[in-house]
Amino acid sequence: MSLYELAILGAAAPHEREALTASLRGMIEDFGLNLDEHVIVHDGTSVGGRDKRSAFAAVFFGGDDIVDVDIAEALVRASVPLIPTVGRDGDFGRDVPDFLQSANGLKRRDDDPEMTELAAALLECVGLLRRQRRVFVSYRRIESRSAALQLHDLLTARGFDVFLDTHDIRPGDPFQEVLWHRLVDSDVMVMLDTPGYFDSRWTRQEIGRARAKDIQVLRVIWPDHSPNKLTDMAETVYLDPGELEGHDGPIAAGVAEDIVLRVERLRSRSIAARYLSITGKLRADVEKIGASVEGIGAHRAIAVRLLGDKKVWAYPIVGVPTAEILNDVAEKARRADQREIPVLVYDHIGIRQAWSTHLQWLDEQIRTVRAIKVSEAGWALAGWED
Repeated sequence: MSLYELAILGAAAPHEREALTASLRGMIEDFGLNLDEHVIVHDGTSVGGRDKRSAFAAVFFGGDDIVDVDIAEALVRASVPLIPTVGRDGDFGRDVPDFLQSANGLKRRDDDPEMTELAAALLECVGLLRRQRRVFVSYRRIESRSAALQLHDLLTARGFDVFLDTHDIRPGDPFQEVLWHRLVDSDVMVMLDTPGYFDSRWTRQEIGRARAKDIQVLRVIWPDHSPNKLTDMAETVYLDPGELEGHDGPIAAGVAEDIVLRVERLRSRSIAARYLSITGKLRADVEKIGASVEGIGAHRAIAVRLLGDKKVWAYPIVGVPTAEILNDVAEKARRADQREIPVLVYDHIGIRQAWSTHLQWLDEQIRTVRAIKVSEAGWALAGWED
């Protein structure tokens, strides 16, 4: 079963498809993933059978012989990222269908025959760049500390940024505030479900708040333990007595590796669900004020047409916005020759107050990119021309 899914559509020549596929293969190998096994690359014939629960993105090659138009149109209607691309001498207005001309496109360069820039843009859309891979481990220290440390190391080796409270909260930091901040910045929670897990109100809150933020949960159940019904919806791994080397771990090596693979699968679903959530909220607010969403292209940039025909590029961010992300959005907008100030859209729930204050200060000081809360998108965009 694939973990992530991509598609190459349009007028891609065989050598272009081969070069792009080779670059994708090389990039995902850093995470221990394989093409055709963990990451599927569809064409126009097979993309209709994609798993709609998995993180997905597509690229559309423009050209004289435009094909896969109906398929591309259906993907646009499904609000998935579809990146139009043309060669150095290509013209988006001439070489791609009308409905894709509002999307954030990418012009290929002669000095990048391997199409690494296009491959990175595709992988970014499904969250497969190293800086995007975040996991939260939830556990009781007195019951599963060794297993938690083991999974921390295994996941880190696979290119994940893993939050473990004993490693990642500095002395003097407000413990719970930092905990929630890191939780909302994660894609998957690994819950080590031991007999005393729900004795702590903090662990009870962690599982509830993870669900509230569409963060996928992988429940690892200790041997001879009857799990709480509250977590029945989570994906589950049951440990046998022989698969735990001590009362608090570590977990048998083969089982631990399977847990890491399951995290990868859940992360794909989490990326798809969380982007769909923030994009859906933005679309609903945009349509409420009489504006419209015209397409989703490279970097998941959303083309929004406001009243008065003004165009805004909105970049949805899953997790916690940072100064680095603001700069990244501004740079992407500059490279795409977008004349309007790009807008970073994020969900503020769970983010530390000190961080929110800092983000507001950055928004006031940095005029090359703006940041708005998705819950206030309609209000902010309705007065954008002012």
